Amino acid sequence: MMGWQKLRHWWRYLIEPSLIKRLLLAQMALLTLLWSLGVAFVINESGNDLTLIGMNSIYDSFVEVTDSLEGLPEKQRASLAKLDGALRDNYSDLHEDTFAPRIIVTGHGREIYRSPNTPSGLLPKQVEEIETLYKDGRRWRARTRAVAPSGTRMTVLVPADAGQIFFTFNSRGFYLLPLLISIPVLLLPAWISIRMALRPWNQVAREVASRGPQDLAPLSFKARHRELTFMVESINNLMRRVSDSAIRERVFIADAAHELRTPLAAMNINVEALQSQTTDTRTRQLLSGILNSGSRATRLVSQLLMLMRSDAAAHGAVETVALDELLQDRLAALSGLAHLRGVEVELAAEDGVPIRGQRETLVSLIDNLVENAIKYSPQGGMVKVRVRRCGPEAILSVADQGPGIASALQERVFDRFYRDPNQTQSGSGLGLAIVKAAVAQHGGEIRLDSTGRGPGLLATVRLPLAA
Repeated sequence: MMGWQKLRHWWRYLIEPSLIKRLLLAQMALLTLLWSLGVAFVINESGNDLTLIGMNSIYDSFVEVTDSLEGLPEKQRASLAKLDGALRDNYSDLHEDTFAPRIIVTGHGREIYRSPNTPSGLLPKQVEEIETLYKDGRRWRARTRAVAPSGTRMTVLVPADAGQIFFTFNSRGFYLLPLLISIPVLLLPAWISIRMALRPWNQVAREVASRGPQDLAPLSFKARHRELTFMVESINNLMRRVSDSAIRERVFIADAAHELRTPLAAMNINVEALQSQTTDTRTRQLLSGILNSGSRATRLVSQLLMLMRSDAAAHGAVETVALDELLQDRLAALSGLAHLRGVEVELAAEDGVPIRGQRETLVSLIDNLVENAIKYSPQGGMVKVRVRRCGPEAILSVADQGPGIASALQERVFDRFYRDPNQTQSGSGLGLAIVKAAVAQHGGEIRLDSTGRGPGLLATVRLPLAA
C-alpha cells in the first residue's frame, strides 16, 4: 500500500504543472531543435558524399573488376551486379530501393553496367567533382572517377532529398543516438541551474507568503535582476494602493460613525423626553420602539468605531498585560448588563497570565465575547469565563447557555456584518469580526464549539504568553 501511495505521489509530481518543468522542457526542446537544424544543414550541404561518394576504394574495386573481366562481358556484368547488390545492401537503409545508391560504369565510349531503376541522363559533366543533378523532381549527388590507363569511368549517384537523407541518418542512429545520450545527462545540470536561477524568485515568494492580511508594507527584498525588479515594484505598488484604499475606507467609516453619534444621542434624548411627557399607551409603545432602534444604531456605531480602532491599532504600542486582571476589570464593568438581563457571570482565573499586546484591543476582545454571551443567554442563565495557562499559551474561554451556532456557520460568523439567520436577537454582525481581528493581531487563534452540556456556545481563544 505504501509503495502504491509513493507511486501515486511521484506520478502527481510528474504531471503537476511546474515552472521548473516548463523551463526544462523548453531547454530540451531547444537542444533538439538546434541538433535537428545542424543535422539538416549537414545533410543539405554534403548529402552522403562523405560516406560513399568520397570513398575512392569503392571506385577502385569496381574498376578493377571491370578491367579484369574486359573480354567476358556476361561475367563482367554479373560480377558488377553482385558488387552493386552488396553496396546497395550496405548503404541503402530499410532495404528500400528508394534510398539505394546507383552505379554507372562506362569504358571505351560505351556503357558497361547501370544499376536497376537508375534514371537516364544522370551523368556528371566533370570528373572528380561532386555535382548536384536533378531528374523527375528528385535531387541526386554524383561523382565520376576515371582510372588510368584503361580509361574506365565509374559514377556513383546517391539520393540527396532532405527527407530521404534524414531517414538515412535516423535509421543509422546519427540523429537519435546523440539525443538519447545527451538529454538524460543534461537534465540534472539543467535542473540545478534552473533552481539556482530561480532562487531570488523563491525568496520573493516566501516573503509574500509570510505576510498577513494587515501587513501591506513594501517588500524588503531588494531585487537586482531586471525581470524580478519589475515584479517586486509591481507588488509594492499594488500593496501601496491597497493600503491607501484601506486607510481611506477606515477614515471614512470612522468619520461617519463619529458624525452619527451626536444625532443618535440627541434623538434618544428627545424621544425619552417625549415618552416621559405622554400618557397615551400607544404613543409610548411607538416611542419605545424608536428608542430600541436608536439603541441598536448607537451600538452599531460604537462597534464600527471599535473595529476601526482595532484596525488602526495593528501597528500601535505593545505592552505586557495581565490577562487575568484585565478580565476581572471588564467583568466588573459588564456586571450591570448581566444584572439587567438576569444572567449570572462566573469567573475562574489563574493568577499571573501575562501576554504581550495592546490593551485597548484586548478590551474590545473581552467585551465583545462576554457581551455576546450575556446577550444570547436566557434569563436566569449562566455565563462561565475561564482563563488559564497551557504551555506557552494563555487560554481564554467563554461559555454561555444560548441557542449556539450551527457547526456549518461557525466560520462564517467571523465575517463582517454576517449573522446567523436563525438568531432572534438583534445585532450588527460586527462583534465576532472585532474579536477575530483582535486575536489575529496578537498572533492567536479562536475557535467556536458547542458546550457539550446542553445548548450554548463555547468560544476558546488561544494567545501566546509573554516571555
